[in-house]
Parts: sequence; structure tokens; C-alpha cells
Amino acid sequence: MTKKRYFFTVLILGSLTALGPFSIDMYLPGFPAIARSLHTTTAEVSLSLSSFFIGLAAGQLLYGPLLDRFGRKKPLYIGLSIYLITSAGCYFCTDINMLIILRFIQAVGACSASVASMTMVRDIFPLNQNAKIFALLILILGASPMIAPTAGGYITEAWGWHLIFVVLGAMALGILLTVIFFLPESYQPNTAYSLKPGPIINSFSTVIKNPQFYTYAFAGAFSFASLFIYVAASPIVFMEVFKVSAKTYGWIFAALSIGFIGASQVNNLLLKSYKSEQIIWVALVVQVITAIAFLIGSYYGWYGLGGTIGITFIMLCCVGTLNPNASALSLAPFGHNAGTASALLGAMQLGLGALMTLGIGIFKSQSSVPMAGIMSCTAIIGMLILIYGRKRILNKVGVSGAVAGMVH
Repeated sequence: MTKKRYFFTVLILGSLTALGPFSIDMYLPGFPAIARSLHTTTAEVSLSLSSFFIGLAAGQLLYGPLLDRFGRKKPLYIGLSIYLITSAGCYFCTDINMLIILRFIQAVGACSASVASMTMVRDIFPLNQNAKIFALLILILGASPMIAPTAGGYITEAWGWHLIFVVLGAMALGILLTVIFFLPESYQPNTAYSLKPGPIINSFSTVIKNPQFYTYAFAGAFSFASLFIYVAASPIVFMEVFKVSAKTYGWIFAALSIGFIGASQVNNLLLKSYKSEQIIWVALVVQVITAIAFLIGSYYGWYGLGGTIGITFIMLCCVGTLNPNASALSLAPFGHNAGTASALLGAMQLGLGALMTLGIGIFKSQSSVPMAGIMSCTAIIGMLILIYGRKRILNKVGVSGAVAGMVH
């Protein structure tokens, strides 16, 4: 592959990966405005975010088998078309319950992009480059938290929150046209792949029983949940607790994203000297310590606006370092069923994230304690899974098999 083709392919895959995060981040500054417009509370509006996460998780399990059966592009066309239709529905929405439902369906369409992009990384690039490519995708994905909330804040204050969904629809249309005309099919349809429930369940079962998969997928998912918790809680913490404006919130969100994105790129340098397994271990230890410190400090009121921003920055750095390595190690054992493995991995990450964000809406607390508390729980659980799973890998596969699966 030429350098030009390499760059263009990564850029397209990155755009697909970024569609979901843009759909989340751009409307966050509009939470208070949406609440006023639909005569509800900000906590209720956050449920539309939770429903989006649930839709992403459910859609992962749908698109995985479809990608392995019909190739990578046809299911992508369907998903992006669903996204376009529901974006129009969100624009005309006048009821919070309808918005929650539409966001769920919109997410089902959006997740086709994320599943396809992850699967095509496994199709197109050599195995030992996967962690690097995932980190590059995160770099492109970084445009979302740096641009989307800031733009969303200005759009909301200038034209109202409804216009955000026009912008998202236009973005999806541009991506769809790019995929149709410029992204080659990376996997030929497999007519032998059955879409009956029994074989699909067996396929997912085969993937999840692999010790390397369930260790790094679950540990990574619990760590990654901190990002979802932050996204769901940040409008409440910054705009209602610390009383910042929608525009200021957008800038804070963009600044904090530097931690997540920057760490993912530092990871590329670390991979030159350390294995993915080693990086995951250190990142998760730091995440656990930071999360506990965040919880204790939040409970006793030690952190003001600056302190909350600072400790959240460290948390996001840990997630940004850990996630590319966990994803690469999870998918490393799979080839012909990479679509199923990618879908299951995404469903686990998004499903767990959705469950954690529901806690933010349920607590309805005007403080950072719920955010810090849930972050602490997920980080600790992720650490326990990693400790247990590494022992299972060594026992089931053997030291040589475990080492063979590591991505350097």
C-alpha cells in the first residue's frame, strides 16, 4: 500500500469511527436548552444519551454478523441511511420521550460505522500494526471532543439545539458518499456464513470463550466506561454545579479531550519499547489510584473547578493509553470472524458504558460524587478482571500462546 493510499484509508476509517462520538459530543452543550424546550430536566435529557449508548451496543451485535455475511460496505450503507432519517426526526422532535427513542434508533444506524471501521482495520493492515492504527483512529476521532462540543455550544446559542441534528445529518451524508465512491471493499461476502440465531450465537460464544478476548475486552470495557461516565456527567458537573456557560463548557470539553487523544498518541511511542500487556497494566493501576483520589476529594469537597478538570484529565489519559492496546489484544486471535469479534467487543464497551451512564441520571446529584464513585467502581473491577484473566491465559493457552497473542 502506498503512503498516499495508507493515509487516505486511515482518514476514511477515522471518519467512520468519529461519527458516533460527534453524535454524542455536539449536542452535550445543548442539554439545558433541550430541557427548557421540551419542558423537562437536564437529568431527563441525559437519558437520551443513555439510549444512544444502548442503541450503539445493540447495533454492534446486529452488524457484526451482517459484515461477515454480506461484506463490509452494504451493511454500512443501510446503517448510514438509518442515521440520516433519524437525524431529521430529531430535528422536528417536540417531546423528550420521542427524542430518547429517536436517539436509540439513530445510534443503531451510527454503530454500523464504528463496527465496520474496526473490522476493516483487521482486514486491511498487518496484525502487528493494529494497535498503531487504532491509535491513529483515536487521533482522528479526537476531532470530535475538540470540535463538536465547542461548535455545538455556538450553534445552540445562535440558532437553537435543533440545528445540531442538521449538521450531524450533513456529516453522515458526506461520509456515506465517501464510502460509496472511495473506500474499497476489504472483505468478500461469505455466503457460507449463516444468519440463523443458532450459528450466530455459537459464533459469538466461540469468540467470548477465548481467554485472551474476554480478559482484555472486559478489562478494557470497564476502564473505557470512565469515558462514557465523564461524557454523561460533565454537562451536570460543569454547567449546573460550576455554572459555566454552554460555550465555556465546549472549551473545557475540548481541552480535556487533549488528555485522551494525546495519551493515545504517546502510546505509539511506548509501543516501541514496551508490549501492549505492560502498558495496559500500568495505565489501569494509575487509573484506579486516580479514581479513588477523585472520589475521596469529591466527597469532602476538596476540588473546585480547576481541580475537577485536572483529575478528570488524568483519568482520560489513562483511558486513552489503555484502550488501543486492549482493543488490539482482544481482536488479535481472530481472522475470518473478525467482524463478529469486533462487534462483540464494541457491544461490551458500549453496553457497559450505557449502564454506567444510567447511574448519572438516576442519582440526579448536583455534585461530582456520582461521577467519581462510578468511575472508581469500574476501574477497580477492570483491574480485578485483568488479574484473573492473565492467570487464565497462562493456564489455558500457555506462556508461548499468550506471548504470541501480544501486540508489540
